Amino acid sequence: MSLTTYKRGRIWHYRGTVAGRELRGTTKATDKGIAQRIAAELEAAEWKRHLDGPHAHVTFAQAALAYLEAEKPDRFIAQIAAHWKDTLLREITGEGIRQSAFKLYPTAKGATRNRQVIVPTQAIINHAAGLNWCQPVRVKRFPVEVKVKEIVDPEWAEAFSAHASPHLGALCTFMLGTGARAGQAVALTWGGVDLTAREANVPLSRKNNEEHVVHLAAAVVAALEAIPSNRKPDELVFGYERRDSVWQPWKKAVERAELPYRSPHCCRHGFATLLLRAGVDVKTVAARGGWKDATVVLRTYAHAISDLTVTDAIFRTKSAQNPKIKKSTAGKERKKSS
Repeated sequence: MSLTTYKRGRIWHYRGTVAGRELRGTTKATDKGIAQRIAAELEAAEWKRHLDGPHAHVTFAQAALAYLEAEKPDRFIAQIAAHWKDTLLREITGEGIRQSAFKLYPTAKGATRNRQVIVPTQAIINHAAGLNWCQPVRVKRFPVEVKVKEIVDPEWAEAFSAHASPHLGALCTFMLGTGARAGQAVALTWGGVDLTAREANVPLSRKNNEEHVVHLAAAVVAALEAIPSNRKPDELVFGYERRDSVWQPWKKAVERAELPYRSPHCCRHGFATLLLRAGVDVKTVAARGGWKDATVVLRTYAHAISDLTVTDAIFRTKSAQNPKIKKSTAGKERKKSS
């Protein structure tokens, strides 16, 4: 869409999209003819910058390489780079990225296409935009069917632990009580645990490159104390070298307990869901569980409660029960009636 001019007060302004870039501003002119000439010159200058500027011929392959050299996540990048190859960045559109998702994952659902195509492709191009190589790109995400996450709750964890080894049972309880991911939990050493202070230093994860201290509830402390161990500082608390080592014994323990299957990650789901149900605010849940973005917690775990009577809680608040407020309100009503 070319630039169009419109009047605001006495001054003419311009707006529109040129070469994929949205432009708007003031011509500072009061004469319509002059304003149109200024808009035309701005449009021509933008096309020249787009087609002949110093970075007009940067390819997706070059942008992907720069992205990886900046130590950004490399998941899914190889397939995306193979698809776009030497396509110029200025030729890649949001709709083009959506179409690439169909080609790369023809049978996948929207969530997979968003996660494995749209998000990393957009990240690469927008990283290049930060280097002034191109303009940022906007991509409409595919619709995603939001499902309520299956969770591990204390009852499930207790039944599971009764049919698991002390190490595995403690791992389940620890993840439920701290929100730690499986990879973080198996990397925990006794040097990072202080049972007296009831704290643990949760290690890094691939999604969160910051360590964070977590509180250990009484049930978590009891489970950790039940692990047979010399508790040497460099000894792994749960005894598993990798998170992949957990899956098979976990599955067998679930079968022995005759429980509905819940993966280890369902403990993290339980951590967030149960805290939200208990009335803990989203930002606090995110901070305690190691989520950098509270909107992830809100979008994933804050499901609406189906009980219609939940609105009764409004009238159980402190202000509604405060006798001073009630007395003051009653006094005002008496004055009005008199």
